[in-house]
Amino acid sequence: MQVYVRDNNIDQALRALKKKMQRESIFREMKRRKAYEKPSERKAREKAEAIRRARKAARKQAQREGLIPPPKRREDARRPFGRPRSS
Repeated sequence: MQVYVRDNNIDQALRALKKKMQRESIFREMKRRKAYEKPSERKAREKAEAIRRARKAARKQAQREGLIPPPKRREDARRPFGRPRSS
């Protein structure tokens, strides 16, 4: 995993790295590997994850077919086109 540091801005590079690691679920993996996980616990966790994925897929499919309404979009105080670049 690679993050570029622009203009010696370490804070921005760290934020980008953390965001990438979160997206790749590395933090979850590190937490899971910290201690031994019994095979029965692993099976239960994997089954729960599979159920969660199946429910999410079914919910998305129902939204696409119009059976349930899509979620309400939040109106943030964010800028419409992201953060302004610093020159």
